[in-house]
Amino acid sequence: MKTKKLLIYYALFFLFSVVSCDTLDINDANLNALSTAEVVQGLKKALEIGTDTATSTLSLTNGYYGNALLKIPLPDEAELVRQQIVNLTNKVPALQSVFDLDAQFENVVLSINRAAEEAAAEAKPIFVDAITGLSFSQGMDILHGINPADSLKSDGFDSTAATGYFKVVTFNALQNLYAPKIDAQLHKDLGLGFSANQAWSILRNAVNNSLNQIEGNIITNALYVNSGYTVNRIEQESLGLFATERALNGLFTKVGDEEKKIRKNPYEWAVDIIQKVFGSVMKNI
Repeated sequence: MKTKKLLIYYALFFLFSVVSCDTLDINDANLNALSTAEVVQGLKKALEIGTDTATSTLSLTNGYYGNALLKIPLPDEAELVRQQIVNLTNKVPALQSVFDLDAQFENVVLSINRAAEEAAAEAKPIFVDAITGLSFSQGMDILHGINPADSLKSDGFDSTAATGYFKVVTFNALQNLYAPKIDAQLHKDLGLGFSANQAWSILRNAVNNSLNQIEGNIITNALYVNSGYTVNRIEQESLGLFATERALNGLFTKVGDEEKKIRKNPYEWAVDIIQKVFGSVMKNI
């Protein structure tokens, strides 16, 4: 049993140490000494660690909202309206008080991200199923930086080969999972005093009511018309599709980050056992 565990950890180490000038190299003879079952078992264990870390991190408070690269922004329609308001009020400061909507815009962003964080933990079982279904040939492709689901099979080493594979084989399942989960979270008050859908409705009404107020007053309407700028009304009623797509994009970005991290430094996950048992078979490039 002890020997078996050591072999599994070796396979884990090997996965994330191959073909990179930033890491260490292992002789092919060492791989041949392991059975195919052991290599795949180690590979799957490593992938489980990476996907589990990604989903666990994103499911924390500010997992999305506090990450500048993954933070879900306003829907495009609302972002356009916000920029239109900025342009208009810069030209006509007298209309600033009518369009004092910064808090409403940010409430939408915050609540969407909170909904994505609540749903992130639900992704783990989908990844586990994909990992379990890996064949030996697919595992070996991923091991060597090749996405087995990529029909082009580029020549270069892809440090996110596993993530690319997961995105192809799990996206539909994750979308089907996330859509109702995100939708449910969008309806919940996640400690903010309002739900994401309520924040969106408040923003839509505030923008549209502001425009009605301006257009219904002779003076402000003249200022608005003469400014040369226009502000669109927000028509989009649902946040579900937008929030689901952005949450999944952030999820796969995080999984890719974890994959690259493990490839570059497998010691972080098995320091003692790797240094003690396999340090002698490593060679610096």
